[in-house]
Amino acid sequence: MSQVQNSIRPKLLATLAGEVFERPPVWFMRQAGRSLPEYLELRSRAKDFIAFCFNPEMAAEATLQPMRRFPLDAAIVFADILLIPQALGQDVWFEAGEGPRLGELPDLGLMRDRIESSTAFLANIGETLRRVRAELEPERALIGFAGAPWTVATYMIEGRGSDRSRARTYAYQHPEKLDELLEILVDSTARYLVMQARSGAQVLKLFESWAEGLAEDVFQRIVINPHKAVIERVRAAGIDAPFIGFPRGAGALVANYAAQVPVQAVALDTQAPIALGKSIQSGGKAIQGALDNLLLRSGGPALDARVDALIEAWSDGPYIFNLGHGVLPDTPIAHLERTIRRVTGR
Repeated sequence: MSQVQNSIRPKLLATLAGEVFERPPVWFMRQAGRSLPEYLELRSRAKDFIAFCFNPEMAAEATLQPMRRFPLDAAIVFADILLIPQALGQDVWFEAGEGPRLGELPDLGLMRDRIESSTAFLANIGETLRRVRAELEPERALIGFAGAPWTVATYMIEGRGSDRSRARTYAYQHPEKLDELLEILVDSTARYLVMQARSGAQVLKLFESWAEGLAEDVFQRIVINPHKAVIERVRAAGIDAPFIGFPRGAGALVANYAAQVPVQAVALDTQAPIALGKSIQSGGKAIQGALDNLLLRSGGPALDARVDALIEAWSDGPYIFNLGHGVLPDTPIAHLERTIRRVTGR
């Protein structure tokens, strides 16, 4: 893979196509949000978090805020992975200081009847993307995303963030019902991502935030197979935007994921060994991650050393500098600035 110079083509897109740069593109998961004072001021004007996500003017502004502050190579649309359950008829709300809450899991048949209308329900996210793309510089990429089916299902079953034990038990005790729920989520998620791509998203990301603790056969059935199905349906709709898959916490099973799921990049979490990243790169895919967000918050010489080590280890192949999880709310802005400067030289 040849070294190339920056051009009008977004560096992130070139990296996802296999190109290698003198320095990797950089963006951060949750770069838009609670770590920025301008976001907190904006958020204070919204009735609640869900209303904020569905307000294109506010959500576009939140998406663009970190792009104005930092020399990042990509913006990710401000939204939430739990908008699809709401579109399918489940009550979703956020408790201050506690996170998401979901009502009783709706009847599967009723949710299936809502699949086609779910994309129209989420149309404001498309408007947010159009607004951002119109304002974002052409050399900076715009990322759309969705929660992956299993992760979204865990919230729908549990009714809140938890240790996922109830959802995993449901997977064992009611495999047919879980498969039906995952199929509903595959269909609605694929439609949602197609809409995002047609609205200006140049990259699509699947967040499998809760991929840990699954036996190999279960991981195959409820993570790998649904991811493959989502991507196949997006491609069948004529969308060729590259995919980033993030099976967070999957450990050794990440290798299975990388080998089977037709993503252009695999996002790695904090525990990912250097050798795993190199193996995925040698298999023809880009990698992303895996800086510890706690280390980013902590700062100091250890942060500098880890940033340098990741770049040195993985920059011989297509590599996107990012975190192993999202930016924490109390991360000092100075640590973000220092890390980005270390990666970009700016």
